[in-house]
Amino acid sequence: MGQWREHARLKGRFLPDYPDDLQVIAHDGGPRIAHASPELIWVRVVAASGDVFDGIVLNQPHGLRSVAQNGPIRFLAPATAPHPVMTSDKYLRERADWTITPCDQCGFDELFDAPSDLMRAVFPNVPQGAVMEMFTAKCPLCGGIQGLEAVASRDAAPAARKPWWRFWR
Repeated sequence: MGQWREHARLKGRFLPDYPDDLQVIAHDGGPRIAHASPELIWVRVVAASGDVFDGIVLNQPHGLRSVAQNGPIRFLAPATAPHPVMTSDKYLRERADWTITPCDQCGFDELFDAPSDLMRAVFPNVPQGAVMEMFTAKCPLCGGIQGLEAVASRDAAPAARKPWWRFWR
């Protein structure tokens, strides 16, 4: 019970009188998908599984639709962010399939959106079934640039990969 209090990335973030309460960056998605700005909200941690935490939102966000007071929230605590960051099950499922190059300005190395959602928003005209090997995205924290590369693409044998500039065989 309360093992999250000793987690290296959460330690020192809790309120002294409320040892399970901390601030989390909540959002409706990153800059390519959401219209509302991210907000810093208070969360009471209720469970942890490795580096993924579950909590209850303690205050009503001002402009967000994806979270509400007394509702559930799932979050990560990246070492590269000023506060823990809300996440989704879809993002967590897709995350292992991508290598995220940290933001060129702030170093943030996570995303607010699942890569598949981000691809559809950034490249709406890509044919159905097309596979993206690599693309860039705006950092949801500072607006810098992050890179995404599909792990399967990176792990392909060098002879099987075409040069980035070759569109034909």
